[in-house]
Amino acid sequence: MTRSFYTIMAAQFFSSLADNALLIAAIALLAQLSGPAWMTPLLKFFFTISYVVLAPLVGAFSDSLPKGKVMFITNLLKIIGCVMMLFYEWISLILAHAYVPAMPQYVTVLFAYAVVGLGAAAYSPAKYGILTELLPARQLVIANGWIEGLTVASIILGVLLGGALVSPTVSGLLLSVDFPVIDTGIDTTAEASILLIGVLYVVAAGFNLFIPDTGARYRPQHTNPVLLFADFWVCFKTLWRDKLGQITLAVTTLFWGAGATLQFLVLSWAEMHLNLPLSQGAILQGVTAIGIALGAVLAARFIPLKKSFSILPIGVIMGFTVLLMSVVSAMPVVYMLLIFIGAMAGFFVVPMNAVLQHRGHLLLSAGHSIAVQNFNENIAILVMLAIYSGMIAAELNVHMIIVIFGLFVALTMIAVIRVHHRNQRREDSLHLIGMEKH
Repeated sequence: MTRSFYTIMAAQFFSSLADNALLIAAIALLAQLSGPAWMTPLLKFFFTISYVVLAPLVGAFSDSLPKGKVMFITNLLKIIGCVMMLFYEWISLILAHAYVPAMPQYVTVLFAYAVVGLGAAAYSPAKYGILTELLPARQLVIANGWIEGLTVASIILGVLLGGALVSPTVSGLLLSVDFPVIDTGIDTTAEASILLIGVLYVVAAGFNLFIPDTGARYRPQHTNPVLLFADFWVCFKTLWRDKLGQITLAVTTLFWGAGATLQFLVLSWAEMHLNLPLSQGAILQGVTAIGIALGAVLAARFIPLKKSFSILPIGVIMGFTVLLMSVVSAMPVVYMLLIFIGAMAGFFVVPMNAVLQHRGHLLLSAGHSIAVQNFNENIAILVMLAIYSGMIAAELNVHMIIVIFGLFVALTMIAVIRVHHRNQRREDSLHLIGMEKH
């Protein structure tokens, strides 16, 4: 791998580290503001909505500029969202003076987090699209293994960092610092955590400045929103009609929707079933992420691009394994189970990501294909989180939610495998994997 690839990895690591730490800090801030329990999953909902709404636009934006410049601009948006969350009281006052109808302060926090999601939505096509510009197809599984492994490492450290920062011991150190003359207005552990997380976004933006221009150029992008939406619809249909694209899209869409739900389900399960507070529940998220990293590394090492579809049954096994969460309680067994679930998830999604990126690059372009992928994946996140929030609001037992979740994943993967086998009986499309664009 080239030096440029490692610079991209460093930028992605710090940006993702901040994203995941900020989620824990935002949950703590909602709790500080006495937000209702069902609103916690809506943090991810508000973060994700930008991926869906802006999907027709961000692909064109990603392909209109060098990818490093796009990543820098979008990281600045994340910093703005972080600052908005930090000064939620001031924003509420500004809105009140602008004659906006009064709203609880925790709703302001949700909108601030949505701005961070706006930056992330525009960041994603660039961070993945640059891989197809920088590397040949044969290296995409390895590159995805590295990127996913590093991303998961940032998730592990991010949730651990977030859990540590919201604890009074760590954030109390920052709160005890007395700045002469300046009154920062930061007087809670959640606010102190968000300030430190903002520094991580600044570091990520610094790395973005050193990402070189790959030299890849695309046709001039539309600026008319109607034409952009029409172009996106063509790209959307192209990937879903492709026999390889539709299977990989289905798998990655399921993975991200289920993964976002599992993130909050683990926290609820830790609180209700294991009697763990938020700071320790965040550690369990990190344990799951360790498994994903292991699975990603194993996939990068042992699964070549042409063998990617052989691992689809792993998704079925993962769904049924989730059901065991409702019966285990001994912490060593809990750790092993979450690592195993995460490892299976990482092992089967990394090859699917690589095939989808490669196929999308051939059929469309780097930015447009990733935008379509993000649109589908985040529609799944929004729908599954909305359903999960509804189940929480209906006070459904956490064990029942686990059973519904696990069966849904397993049965959906069985359906995807059946469609793939039917496609292959009609026409062998696997020979298309690894072919270069002409």
